[in-house]
Amino acid sequence: MRIVSLLPSATEIICQVGLGEYIVGVSHECDYPSFVKEIPNVTESLIPKNASSAEIDVAVRQQLSTEKAIYHLDMDVLKDLKPDFIITQSLCEVCAVAEDEVLDAVCELPGDAKIINLEPMTLEDVFDTLLLVGEETGFKRQAINAVTQLKDRVNKVIELTEKNIPLDSRPNMVFLEWLDPTFNAGHWTPELIEYAGAISLLSNKHKPSTTITWESVVDVDPDILFVACCGFNLERTLQDMPIMTNKKAWSNMKSVKQNNIYVTDGNAYFSRPGPRLVDGLEIMAHALHPDIHALPSNLIAATKYQEFFYG
Repeated sequence: MRIVSLLPSATEIICQVGLGEYIVGVSHECDYPSFVKEIPNVTESLIPKNASSAEIDVAVRQQLSTEKAIYHLDMDVLKDLKPDFIITQSLCEVCAVAEDEVLDAVCELPGDAKIINLEPMTLEDVFDTLLLVGEETGFKRQAINAVTQLKDRVNKVIELTEKNIPLDSRPNMVFLEWLDPTFNAGHWTPELIEYAGAISLLSNKHKPSTTITWESVVDVDPDILFVACCGFNLERTLQDMPIMTNKKAWSNMKSVKQNNIYVTDGNAYFSRPGPRLVDGLEIMAHALHPDIHALPSNLIAATKYQEFFYG
């Protein structure tokens, strides 16, 4: 069996199901598990490297208005790999090769490569994508086992939250997944916030993330501000934090005064609709309620921004 993955979350799903050894091609952004970095890349980005967040946003919007996607397939590499399965998604044109380009590519390939299209909008949808990949590849039992383990971890968080944190005592929170311009996280993220024991303000539950004004964040004045930029690791996100901290209203916000600004690796734990969303849930739950939700030993706690910045 020969599998090509066109997005990082699909690669992580494939590996979680136990199919890692069958991956022959990945996207240029696939980096987890670490061994996939050595696998041939079948995509390339049209966005300049080392661009600022504002420049990335402008480039993405311009590219999507003309080309429909910001990634292109390397057909020469793809043909050489002779895949049996190509795993992609059409949910977000910013995250993968355009669906039409994938369909056209399959027509040019030798053999009968099958496309597995993943379109999760909720956490349950994400679990369903693992089952879909398992079903299509003959790894159904392994997929069921993987999903069972992930759901057990989620249910543990939910049970602890419901048992120990009454609704009327839960903090409210804004979760930002981009800072220039400001983006409010949607899709599965508001769901994770609820499970972790907070109330999601500006909620965009089970809908795409959207651009919002900074003033709207200031107006709701959340108890907690959680920042995990889409596609950025912790270090890259911290570079962008002055975009917010230099704003006039920053110092007056409740979350700033109470030292409740958290920053973490959005690329690994929140923006990819794959199994590590459960890691993200556990990290968030521990940040919000450390006395109730213990942090698993294999995970790194979310960074408190003030403590990082001021020492």
